[in-house]
Amino acid sequence: MKNRITTTRVVTARNSYRCSMEKNQSGKYCVRIQVRFPRHAWSLEVFFLASSFNRAMTKLEESLDFLQRNEEKLWFWGVDRAEDMGFSSEILREAGLKLDRRTEFPRKATNLTVEPELEVPAFALGPMRRGLAESVEPPRVQAAGD
Repeated sequence: MKNRITTTRVVTARNSYRCSMEKNQSGKYCVRIQVRFPRHAWSLEVFFLASSFNRAMTKLEESLDFLQRNEEKLWFWGVDRAEDMGFSSEILREAGLKLDRRTEFPRKATNLTVEPELEVPAFALGPMRRGLAESVEPPRVQAAGD
């Protein structure tokens, strides 16, 4: 009898985040997060406003950690108990996030994938910070006499 070597490949579902940053008309940074949670096959879109780029990045890191830690709770109240969507909004509000009901997501976005329930690794935020900084258009300089 021949020995059979069986290799199994473990496929780990990874949460996928798309993040974009734009300056709105009042000069605030609008950060949008589109997250896909494959374990329950659902997605969530949220946003927040920040007064500076650095504050936006700090809040983004906090938001990603919040979404990672609360996936089950958000899914339960947002999808499984969809009639109680107000409660899901309340959970998000406590974290400083709002549901994003806009249909189009900006083309300029950065991506990040993280295994469910794990912390967002600090080294992953560097490339995200650079990508978001490049996506925010620099302020227009007015020419003298305008």
